[in-house]
Amino acid sequence: MTGIICIDKPQGMTSFAVCSRLRKIFGEKKVGHAGTLDPLATGVLPVMIGGATKFLSHLPEHDKGYRAEFVLGKTTDTLDITGNLTGEFPVNCSDEQVRYAIESFKGKIMQVPPMYSAVSVGGKRLYELARSGVEVERQSREIEIKKLDMLPKNGDYYVIDVLCSKGTYIRSLIDDIGKKLGTGAVMTSLCRTQACGFSLADCNDLESLFAAKEAGEDMQKYLLPVENVFLQFEKLTVSQAQSIRFKNGGALDAERIKSPIGENAVYRVYSPCGEFLGLGMEENSQLKVKRLLVE
Repeated sequence: MTGIICIDKPQGMTSFAVCSRLRKIFGEKKVGHAGTLDPLATGVLPVMIGGATKFLSHLPEHDKGYRAEFVLGKTTDTLDITGNLTGEFPVNCSDEQVRYAIESFKGKIMQVPPMYSAVSVGGKRLYELARSGVEVERQSREIEIKKLDMLPKNGDYYVIDVLCSKGTYIRSLIDDIGKKLGTGAVMTSLCRTQACGFSLADCNDLESLFAAKEAGEDMQKYLLPVENVFLQFEKLTVSQAQSIRFKNGGALDAERIKSPIGENAVYRVYSPCGEFLGLGMEENSQLKVKRLLVE
């Protein structure tokens, strides 16, 4: 089986554990997820099955969407509610002041990755260093907050909707909001609403998939075509002879392809009968194989 399945990851489960469950459900050894979600987080987790895993390192950059809740007046070492308490502060700000602070983070900003993250420094993951009690200096990185809306509160918890660039840490964003207010802030829940061009509406839950497997259903029907994650790349159909050459790893002469192709552009390459062959990239007047779909 080859394809993509989007899982609405349940809280408390690691992304690795989701892949482990899916290996059993689909009977496939090759399973890999795109974009790790912490155990606390829920929501969109795209997972590649079978031959689709070959494309994990070629995924285009997509904006990501999140809905998060946070509380003011405290800080933790992990920047979320699961961490150890590192400070408590009085909260004297109004909801309008909170809204103003939130909106100030829209646009391109510099963000420092949290210590409890998978970022590598000196060959070691930051979370490994943090668990050993070691804190190191981290370089700030430019990210873009494209949308940041404050929603109605959920009791004492503030709620925000975020659309952001790849590499954004919502925990750090909330921590920075708390610093700006002078009250501290910790994330209490996180749901990823959008990733790799997929939304919650595209997601399945693990229990329903397991029940379908037990009922003897054809599990292939739950998989989306692998090319769905590359829809931002232009579709390019080649001749039958060119299809055979491309599938064998051969480069195609750009001048012999009916459709004009752009310099250094990436394409979804298809045979005349509509079969997705893989990704191709223009280089030196040739369409070269970037990644083949081999089921």
